[in-house]
Amino acid sequence: MQHLLVEIKARTAKADQIRTFLEKNKTYFKGVDYQTDTYFKVNKGRLKLREGNIENHLIQYYRPNQAEAKTSEVLLYKSNPESTLKQILTNALGELVVVKKKREIYFIDNVKFHIDEVDQLGSFAEIEAIGNKGEHLEEDLRAQCLHYQQLLGIRTEDLVEVSYSDMLLANE
Repeated sequence: MQHLLVEIKARTAKADQIRTFLEKNKTYFKGVDYQTDTYFKVNKGRLKLREGNIENHLIQYYRPNQAEAKTSEVLLYKSNPESTLKQILTNALGELVVVKKKREIYFIDNVKFHIDEVDQLGSFAEIEAIGNKGEHLEEDLRAQCLHYQQLLGIRTEDLVEVSYSDMLLANE
């Protein structure tokens, strides 16, 4: 299924405050996921295989690099952690970079919140307003994202323009 997603990513030193807000505001806590995202070399967009104890997907997406709410078009394929999919993709495309993180996952309706501790990069918070393409307006998703950015006290100057994969590649 294709999803429309508006998201922000920010560096944070306030993970405890964000967690407390989420716990007090009737969120659904999905759990703590230890994720490995393997990015593959592709000609257009991004392609990653997410392997975790909660989420396991092949994810293909297009997203601009900008330090504000960003819109992505995302295709998800539920993968089986026992499959040979990673080896097939590695053999065919080659690995670009691997991102390892501990992710806390929360939901309020269609809005997903992450508190991430990313190896070699530090602490981050993400807000993703998720819609089904054709069913949700981008403006509404953007408004949700910005609403929670304000409620969580995420400052504009803490917003991150690029993905974790880009940050790791820049550090190499």
